[in-house]
Amino acid sequence: MAKAVGFHPSLAIVQNAAVPRVKVAVSDIDGILRGKYLHRDKFLSAAEPHPQGGFGFCDVVFGWDAHDQCYDNTKLTGWQHGFPDALVRLDLDTARTVPWDCKVPFFLGEFVNADGSPYPVCPRQTLRRVLQRAEKLGVVPMAGMEFEWFNFAETPQSWAARKGLNPEPITPGMFGYSLLRMADQREFFHSLMDELLAFGIPIEGLHTETGPGVYEAAIAFSSALEQADRAILFKSAVREIAKRFRVMPSFMAKWSQQYPGCSGHIHQSLSDGKRNLFFDRRSPRAMSPIFESYLAGQLGHLMEFAPMFWPTVNSYKRLVDGFWAPVKPTWGLDNRTASFRVIAANPKSTRLETRCPGSDVNPYLAMAAVIAAGLHGVEQGLKLTTLPITGTNAGAENVPRAPRSLIETTHVFRNSALARGWFGDTFVEHFAATREWEWRQWQDAVTDWERQRYLEII
Repeated sequence: MAKAVGFHPSLAIVQNAAVPRVKVAVSDIDGILRGKYLHRDKFLSAAEPHPQGGFGFCDVVFGWDAHDQCYDNTKLTGWQHGFPDALVRLDLDTARTVPWDCKVPFFLGEFVNADGSPYPVCPRQTLRRVLQRAEKLGVVPMAGMEFEWFNFAETPQSWAARKGLNPEPITPGMFGYSLLRMADQREFFHSLMDELLAFGIPIEGLHTETGPGVYEAAIAFSSALEQADRAILFKSAVREIAKRFRVMPSFMAKWSQQYPGCSGHIHQSLSDGKRNLFFDRRSPRAMSPIFESYLAGQLGHLMEFAPMFWPTVNSYKRLVDGFWAPVKPTWGLDNRTASFRVIAANPKSTRLETRCPGSDVNPYLAMAAVIAAGLHGVEQGLKLTTLPITGTNAGAENVPRAPRSLIETTHVFRNSALARGWFGDTFVEHFAATREWEWRQWQDAVTDWERQRYLEII
């Protein structure tokens, strides 16, 4: 923060704006951006750097689910507290303008307590908590995210009329890396590349994936917090840009049993501010000892944090053998069938790709989980004792399969001393309760599968 509000260079886009409003947003538990417009004067007052700086935002964003149904099992917020305002502090370093919205100034914020300390269940603050421990270790986590998502020729109204059945993909067939299918939606493709860049989200690559109407995008590498900001803004921005083309994107992990699911791979490395600490030219694998410890931490402990990167009931439908999503905590050298793909080639590009997460993640929480597990390995000096798999899971015969349900992983997460040590008791209790709520909604639902299987003959 600057010493005075006028000194922060990002405020020039507000003071010079042609429109008297500013758009601000925060992340809820599910990674959905919740926001509002502020009058320019209100924004400038909220941007003041003194301890009372910020503005009120109803804490219901942590007390309801993705469809605004209020949880009945949480303690931090809820009807019993009256859903008061919590304090949001703006991060002026997130300044950008929205190209498709009259170039309105835009800022991300995060929740803080009245004394300025981090709000314990704010996703962005949860990632910050992990990064503070990284700083104590003298390392800077760097990251890049990739998302796959389906695109449908639907609007919210047409989709509501279909009552959740048979969305129409924008293109047919299974055409990964298809120049032909890119041409079918050329203007949409161009708009994604150009407008995301103008919005401060540089895309390294965009292409079609295997499946009808599937795209994949890779977001340019950056520091971990910046990457999580880019990732959550990416998902929201893609949806907003797509509306102009009457396209409805979906980051659901697995929308159809017929097709592969949608991944949200996270690439990571550690820096000392000058060099990539994962690379070691003296090692036969080009992996430094700190890289091996980081990988050992994820191999041994990432599954304790699974609801943070498999957050929905649907997340686990993606974990199907033979459908690209890894189903066991395994590692391999440039092996895309492993959960942890080691890419060790040169000082610039050596990194770990964690392939477990789906595209339905809250980027802040998924990033916090993978980095925490890795840093735990670094803190403890864990040794990499397992061998890399080869081919299609060859060498993983005795590795236990990942759990197949949200309730299983939530029970492990709630009882994990490691999760509580990294994310705090309040976050673990609250997040576990929200995942238990999500599971209960699923248990109460009657699905098309059940009707097709039982209605006539049972």
